[in-house]
Amino acid sequence: MNWLTNFRAIKMWKREKYSKVNGSSEETMETGKSDVTGKEKAQVASTKTHPTVYIVFFSLLLDLLAFTMILPLLPSLLEHYRVNDKDGLYTTLSNSISYFTQMVGAPEKYTSVLFGGFLGSMFSLLQFIISPLAGGLSDYYGRKPILLVTLFGIIGSYGLWAISSNFGLFVLARFVGGLSKGNISLSMAIITDVSSKENRGKGMALVGIAFSLGFIVGPVIGAIFSRFADKSSTDWFAYPALFAMCLATLDALFVMFCLKESLPAEKRAKTVINSVSQALEHISIPSLFRFDAVKNLSKADVASLKQLGFIYFFYLFIYSGLEFTVTFLMFHKFGYNSMDQAKMFLTTGVIMTILQGGVVRRIKLERTQQAAVFGLILIVPSYIIVGLSENSFWLYVGMILYAISTAFVVTCMTTLTSKYGSFDQKGTVLGIYRSLGALARAFGPIISSTAFWSIGATTTYLIGGLLLIYPTAKLYKLRLS
Repeated sequence: MNWLTNFRAIKMWKREKYSKVNGSSEETMETGKSDVTGKEKAQVASTKTHPTVYIVFFSLLLDLLAFTMILPLLPSLLEHYRVNDKDGLYTTLSNSISYFTQMVGAPEKYTSVLFGGFLGSMFSLLQFIISPLAGGLSDYYGRKPILLVTLFGIIGSYGLWAISSNFGLFVLARFVGGLSKGNISLSMAIITDVSSKENRGKGMALVGIAFSLGFIVGPVIGAIFSRFADKSSTDWFAYPALFAMCLATLDALFVMFCLKESLPAEKRAKTVINSVSQALEHISIPSLFRFDAVKNLSKADVASLKQLGFIYFFYLFIYSGLEFTVTFLMFHKFGYNSMDQAKMFLTTGVIMTILQGGVVRRIKLERTQQAAVFGLILIVPSYIIVGLSENSFWLYVGMILYAISTAFVVTCMTTLTSKYGSFDQKGTVLGIYRSLGALARAFGPIISSTAFWSIGATTTYLIGGLLLIYPTAKLYKLRLS
């Protein structure tokens, strides 16, 4: 019986040994599967858009719908003040430039173009001041409270517009609006907070889509109000202004109840004094171009930021001036009313939305610079064609090229810039970037409007189109770190 016992013992030993080996291999296989699954999940998580991005998208959309409503109304509004503000600011300013009007031979109707340029530049100059300040303060206090402050300021600006019975009050409304326009840079900072390097481009593309949709629907809403308004009434503009105020109020309430803070306390700037001092550096123009407020970056990263900042400024300086005056071009040269202008904005907006939703947001990070260069190349013939156009067909051709270009350039350049800086510096980096854009927009409209007023639209657009060759070539040659 001993041999039988020994045989059974040996058999059990072999079975246990086989079980251990097999179990070990199964565990190894399970571990391998777990590792692969973990990596796949990490990859999916890194490319998936954070829910906060969609909240920011909707907030921006509401803001831009309200903001763009005034675009087709502005020429009519300024004409309204020219006729009705006899003893007010409009007449005073008109009289003060009458000598120069006669000297350059500018038609009286183009005076509204000049004043429109002044308003556009003033608005952007204030945005230039507030954007970095809001970004710096949000690095310490958090994004959400500073964002809400800007949104309530925007509500107040539309309230002032609703009661602007004279040009002086309208200027004050635009002043308050410009001083409250830090929400754009804050929105971009929030998207950067919750995005990875892999999906940041998608988030920025959604910002572009919000802009496109805003420029589609907002002008149409404004044009509808204009079409059914009794222009003989002294307060016909109150209805679109009140509607814009309702949209801004809805935006503020939406952010208040739906947006979660994106910058955790442990990742914020340590002292408010540093944040404020950095914000003051942002207002210094030389410091802006040097990105002085962003500390502890490598020399290569700082050099790349400087180059991107300068290219963006130069591009937007020319672009914003020509963009701002195109509504006056349509109004004075082609006789477009508010609805005709709305159709143009609808066309360009649809094109931008399709491209940003279907193409731009899918561009890989390593190809972002090439996409931005492509957009810059298209903007050159766009403005030349617009300047030379004598009928609506060629005007539409030029504006369609403009829409394709715009869909790529701003979003792609913002994505390129947003990859620089540590987590708690993103608000500062994008605040400076937005400030450079606001600075460009502060000078672009007034200079372009002055040129439009004095030398005419055709020459202005031809010169602008040719000047845009420079930033195109510079970005093409740029080697980023």
